[in-house]
Amino acid sequence: MSLPFKVACIQVNAGNDMDANIQAAAALVCDARAAGAELVLLPENVAMMEWGRQNITAKAMPEADHRALAAFRELARETRLWLHCGSLAILLEDGRVANRSFMLDPRGDVVAKYDKIHMFDVDLGNGESYKESATFAPGGAGVLAGLPWGRLGMTICYDLRFPQLYRSLAQAGADFLAVPAAFTRTTGRAHWHVLLRARAIETGCYVFAPAQCGDHVGGRQTFGHALIVSPWGVVVADGGEQPGFILSTVDPAQVEEARQKIPALTHDRPYTM
Repeated sequence: MSLPFKVACIQVNAGNDMDANIQAAAALVCDARAAGAELVLLPENVAMMEWGRQNITAKAMPEADHRALAAFRELARETRLWLHCGSLAILLEDGRVANRSFMLDPRGDVVAKYDKIHMFDVDLGNGESYKESATFAPGGAGVLAGLPWGRLGMTICYDLRFPQLYRSLAQAGADFLAVPAAFTRTTGRAHWHVLLRARAIETGCYVFAPAQCGDHVGGRQTFGHALIVSPWGVVVADGGEQPGFILSTVDPAQVEEARQKIPALTHDRPYTM
C-alpha cells in the first residue's frame, strides 16, 4: 500500500476568455504546489464557461491544437505535478464537442483521458434548463488512470448521478474517484454533498471533486464547494463559495480499511425484475 500523499482540488470562476481562465487556474495550481500538493485536480470547463451551442463549438479546439491542454502540459512539467485537467471542450471531426478530461504526469504526458458519458439534459424550472446532448458527444467507456499511489477513476459532473459507473470503476480497481464539476447552484444546494459522500461510501474510495463557483455568462450559476471526501464518507475539505484551492493528506490505507469493514463491492448477487 502506498504512503500518504497530498491532494489539492482547485475552485475557479471561469468566464468565456480562455487565456484569462488558464492564467487564473495556473496561478492556483502553483499555489497548491507551493503548499505541498503532489496531485492537483482542476474543475469541469476550467478553460471556458461559455453558453449556447454556437459559442461553445466556435471556441472548442481539436485536441492536438488545444491551447489549454498545451498550457496545462507545460504547467505539469514546470511544477513536476500529477495534474488532472478537469475537462476541456474538444472539437471532434463531426462538428460535435467532447467534454474531455486529461490526466497528466509530471513530464506533462497524457497518461489517460476520459469523455463525459452522461449528458446533462434537464429542466430545473423557473426558466433554468440545459441540453448538453445538443452540443456534446457522449463518451462510451470508463477510464482508470494509474498514479503512483493507486488508480484514479475518471468521471465528470453529471456522471455523479449514475452510481453504477462508480461501482464499476471501484470493482475494476479504482482507489480514488475524480468528479470535476460545474454543478448548478440549484442542484448543488440540494444534492452535491450527499451524492459525493454516497459515492465514497458505496465504493470505499476517496472522492476528489474540484468545482466551478459563482456567476458565469448566460446567467449560469455554479455551486462551488470543491470537496475531498474520505472512503468512510467524511468531508475532509470543503472549498466554500469562492475561488481558491483545498488541500488534504490522503492515506490510501483508508481505502483498504473501509473495504475490509464493509466489503460491499464483493457482495453483488444476481436478481430478476
